[in-house]
Amino acid sequence: MPSPRRPPSPGGSPLIARPERVYLYDDPSTSTLDVGALAEYVTRTLGLRASVRKEFFSYHHRDVTEALAQRIAATKVRSMGIKWAPFEPIYGEVQFERRLLDDPAKGAPGILYDGHRLMHLCRALLPPKERTLGIAHLVFTSRILGTWEEDGRYHARVNVCGYPSFLSTTGIVEGPAKPKEYYLLKRRLTNPMGVVPFEQVKAPFAGQFIDYDDPRLTEAMKGYVLQCLFHHMTAEPFCDDPSCRLFNAHWQSELLEAQLTSGALCPRHEKMAKALRAS
Repeated sequence: MPSPRRPPSPGGSPLIARPERVYLYDDPSTSTLDVGALAEYVTRTLGLRASVRKEFFSYHHRDVTEALAQRIAATKVRSMGIKWAPFEPIYGEVQFERRLLDDPAKGAPGILYDGHRLMHLCRALLPPKERTLGIAHLVFTSRILGTWEEDGRYHARVNVCGYPSFLSTTGIVEGPAKPKEYYLLKRRLTNPMGVVPFEQVKAPFAGQFIDYDDPRLTEAMKGYVLQCLFHHMTAEPFCDDPSCRLFNAHWQSELLEAQLTSGALCPRHEKMAKALRAS
């Protein structure tokens, strides 16, 4: 990947690359996600030229093939407690991915993919002229993306920062933990057959977490978009300040505090953003 010219450092933080363009790829399966508003937010907040493209695979791989479906299926995580290893996906898994490529508006809930493996696959699909730090690619997807952690298991993520970066519209629901009382009620109401009455479980906690088709989704995603871009520019995507949009929330309550209650950058990161807008 070519190394772009190193620009001045904003706010005293080393800047690896200031992208000339930012492309955000839509997730057509999520009705409450306004990627256009997120592109405008990037331009307004960081002064970067941002625009929207259609769903990633539709844009970069117009001819759907069995081979691509097989490569995507091969990034699935077989078990939360077993690190990904190469495997041959079965016919049904490949056909599921083929149908999703044909109609990305269907969405892919309930299946966990290794975020870094999927990232490697998508990086190879980028044309060489766009495979540069001068361009940032942010891919929205309904796929649940996980990363293997030191505790010996996968964790679902809202975003996986890298090249390209991914933001999961399912991960923002399933990744950060809900209130502890939610899980106690879920366990109590689950019937012997394992069926969970989710609407009944959710009712007492309305508004306390981001849910599917949540009208707050676009606003909540703003900070995760910034995390991806700060990772691209400084390799430091997160902030320790729980009121900063770059805070790495592990609980839904922390997510709501950083993205909705505060909805702002901390003084240090705002200074960096201001310097970027001015450069």
